[in-house]
Amino acid sequence: MSATIVARDLSAGHGARVLFSGLDLVVAPGDVVGLVGANGSGKSTLLRLLAGLDAPADGRVSRSPASAVVGYLPQEADRRPGETVAAHLGRRTGVAEAQTRMEDAAHAMADGSPVEGLTAEDAYAAALERWLHLGGADLDDRVDAVLADVAGSVEAGALMTALSGGQVARVGLAALLLSRYDVFLLDEPTNDLDLAGLARLERFVTDLRVGTVVVSHDREFLARTVTSVVELDLAQQQVNTFGGGYAAYLAERELRRRHAREEYETYAERLGDLSQRARTQRAWGDKGVKAARRTKRDNDRSIVSFQAAQSEKTAAKARQTERAIERLDVVEEPRKEWRLQMEIAVAPRAGAIVATARGVVVRRGGFTLGPVDLQVDWADRVAVTGPNGSGKTTLLAVLLGQLVPDEGYAALGPAVVVGEVDQARSLFEDSRPLIDAFTAAVPDLGPAEIRTLLAKYGLRAEHVTRASASLSPGERTRAALALLQARGVNLLVLDEPTNHLDLPAIEQLESALESYPGTLLLVSHDRRLLEAVRVTRRFAVDAGRVTEQPA
Repeated sequence: MSATIVARDLSAGHGARVLFSGLDLVVAPGDVVGLVGANGSGKSTLLRLLAGLDAPADGRVSRSPASAVVGYLPQEADRRPGETVAAHLGRRTGVAEAQTRMEDAAHAMADGSPVEGLTAEDAYAAALERWLHLGGADLDDRVDAVLADVAGSVEAGALMTALSGGQVARVGLAALLLSRYDVFLLDEPTNDLDLAGLARLERFVTDLRVGTVVVSHDREFLARTVTSVVELDLAQQQVNTFGGGYAAYLAERELRRRHAREEYETYAERLGDLSQRARTQRAWGDKGVKAARRTKRDNDRSIVSFQAAQSEKTAAKARQTERAIERLDVVEEPRKEWRLQMEIAVAPRAGAIVATARGVVVRRGGFTLGPVDLQVDWADRVAVTGPNGSGKTTLLAVLLGQLVPDEGYAALGPAVVVGEVDQARSLFEDSRPLIDAFTAAVPDLGPAEIRTLLAKYGLRAEHVTRASASLSPGERTRAALALLQARGVNLLVLDEPTNHLDLPAIEQLESALESYPGTLLLVSHDRRLLEAVRVTRRFAVDAGRVTEQPA
């Protein structure tokens, strides 16, 4: 079905904090709209408004036709206890909900009771039509084929809670491929996907003939897929729309910002000149009046008359200048864009050998990692790459001493201080206020120091008192990066660090990594990050085998 979503004059916020206002957006069939902005600017909020899950503070969202089915896939998979992969896919595709509606209507038909204002027969017919439209009739047949295509060894009967992060990402991709929505709203669909998964997702999005809105911080993915960009500029309190792809957006955004700055500087210079002229003219006028007063008893009336006339002329000029100031079109100064100035504090140097693995073998069910023989030395900068499920995270766990191998041994060198973003991020997922969770992690810092540090990472007064779990995933990642600076590390372990980070923060992370002098282990599928970060070694992990490739 061809469907269009239209948003008019939308506003949203958290309490007194306005995220955006006056937002207009049309998503037509074939559009792929990239939604970008800083963490906390309202991207996920906007997707939920478009999906009809939340109500806007102002404005409205409409669908044409009204019966169009909108699919919203959030960035954090909701893994429910006891839910199988098949049940999860049924829920994510909307088929399970449609089937529940059919069953409810069938029960209502038995006793003749209405359903949501409709007769039971009409409610059943509508539910059946929706179920068929969403692909419920052949979903079971399609699940196994799609899982085999994109999720490898993941079986439909496996529990979602037993899957790795990479496997969950692949199941999320499978849910997309199985879905038959009229409009897709995708919140960070690239998170945790490997290169093959990203390529499959790109083909899916570019081949869609329905409207799509996607939030992503994967710059390469945006460059390859989107047809237009909507920017939520929290600093300027603006919503900016850019036609063309991501590269065109970057160029036009820079041009707009330069023109806005030039326009303001021209206005400020003109205003300054006129204000200075008015002050000078007023000063001359006051001086003339005082002179006239001093000479008011002078018998030479011509002098007094001349001085009075000159004072009046000067005052008239001052009034003309003031009117010129009033006629100026006011140009507001562009707010300086907040930029994350990220630093990674370095603990004292560790020994020459940072981590060692000798004959390491790890067995998990039918998966085997190893045997692994490797050594990481001081100041090595190692990129670890490989498909989802190949053993990258298991390898890191062994090297860091978090997992005891079934064979062989692994050890960290002396005086190694590990900083791991994924681990630190998990400290901010409970109901404690952010400042309390941070204080528990670094008790040596006082509240004022913690607030100052968090503010440097864009987490200000309105964030520090909120429950950690209520923060956006990107805001929790910023807190984890702030924790690295507070603690100091000499072995930095980054497992998919760009997941959930906004684009400016990713650029700052790249800069911080460039100046970091310690040892680095970087796991990432972010193609531009891997190109930007200088590495000295590369470990390729595939089906449990670890090989070193040229850097």
